Amino acid sequence: MSGKELSGRVALVTGASRGLGAAIARSLGKRGAKVAVNTFGSPEKAMAVAEAIIADGGEAEVFKADVRDEVQVGTMVGAIQSKFGPVDILVCNATGPQPFVKLEDLTWQACLDQLEFFVKSPILLARAVLPSMKSRRSGRIIQIGSEVFEKGVPQFSNYVQAKGAQLGLTRSWANELAEWQITVNLVAPGWIPTERHAGDSQAMKDAYARGVPMKRMGEPEDIGEAVAFLASDSARFITGQRISVNGGNTVG
Repeated sequence: MSGKELSGRVALVTGASRGLGAAIARSLGKRGAKVAVNTFGSPEKAMAVAEAIIADGGEAEVFKADVRDEVQVGTMVGAIQSKFGPVDILVCNATGPQPFVKLEDLTWQACLDQLEFFVKSPILLARAVLPSMKSRRSGRIIQIGSEVFEKGVPQFSNYVQAKGAQLGLTRSWANELAEWQITVNLVAPGWIPTERHAGDSQAMKDAYARGVPMKRMGEPEDIGEAVAFLASDSARFITGQRISVNGGNTVG
């Protein structure tokens, strides 16, 4: 993929102030999309992402909202529509803390904390953008999942269960929205170091990389490129799919 194949389209990327979200926003902007850079707690970082997109010749603006809050989501989507037009591409990327919790310490609240980001938030966002997508019989909904659902990472069931639910939403919505030519897919990264992992040791990263068939870790740009592909016309007949971007770590 190259050029401006997303020119004229409006993309909303949640949790786009850093890490994977920032890389996704930049990849979409590079291809001509008008990018709504969503943030909740890091407006300065989000502004830096928007400025980088603009410096590359794209269009972007920061929109602050807690994507777990229905009122804030509705207000944000309305503001995006006023600025850029209706959302064509929705990327559900926002996340919060991801603590490891042993089963004997697991609480229902720990599970709900993850479901707020990976079930409630996507529902609120999809409901907000869906009327315009249906009226135009066009749209892309792309969720950012994780390989943890397939790997069954121990002491992480609070997070794994929510990622499984997110995949369930993706598959069901894909069938429900297909007649409107709206595609719904999920990109599942492996462990890709970002600012979130600043405290993780190099030994941990090396151990993970040794288990990956390609013998290395991915980069945020790998996820940005996968999302950009799914957002493009090249992926117009792909829906309901889980695309693993992890160097083959879940093959078989």
